[in-house]
Amino acid sequence: MSIQIYILSMLMEEKSYPYKLKKQLSEPLPLDKLGNLTESKLYYHFDSLSKSGLIEQVEVIKEEHRPDKQVFAITEKGREMLPKKIYNLFEKGEDVKEFVIGLFFLRFVDKARIIRILEGKLEEIGQKENQFKILCERLDVSEVYKPTINITNNYMLSRLDIEIKTIKQILEQLSKELD
Repeated sequence: MSIQIYILSMLMEEKSYPYKLKKQLSEPLPLDKLGNLTESKLYYHFDSLSKSGLIEQVEVIKEEHRPDKQVFAITEKGREMLPKKIYNLFEKGEDVKEFVIGLFFLRFVDKARIIRILEGKLEEIGQKENQFKILCERLDVSEVYKPTINITNNYMLSRLDIEIKTIKQILEQLSKELD
């Protein structure tokens, strides 16, 4: 879904073709490699979006000794679906890494709604953290397993803490933008 949000968002700005979008992701930082985005995945999502009527081919650029470039544009249906996909990304995301791509395209959505979604996520994570702490306190394990349990507990609590801090940073930034 993140790849589709990226494609639709970029096509909101201008018509483009798959290879160009992949190249934009790879420079100056290799975000395509960090996100494990291959050309075949990108073409797959272009095809899927096209079949769904969210984008359409508008031009074919022919160059000598090069493959044809199929240029795409977002459709009206695609313009309507993009915000829904971004909201869905935030609502369904289990952790920050799952909705990072949506952060880049918040200009296409109601930021106040994103704030409400993230406040809910923050509450959920806080509850998970509390439940995990209670569970850890109740654990009665043999001495053999205590070092491993401690490592696991520290990892889980550190991860939850990072999620909380990151969401708070996002909320702070969004609140500033709304003021």
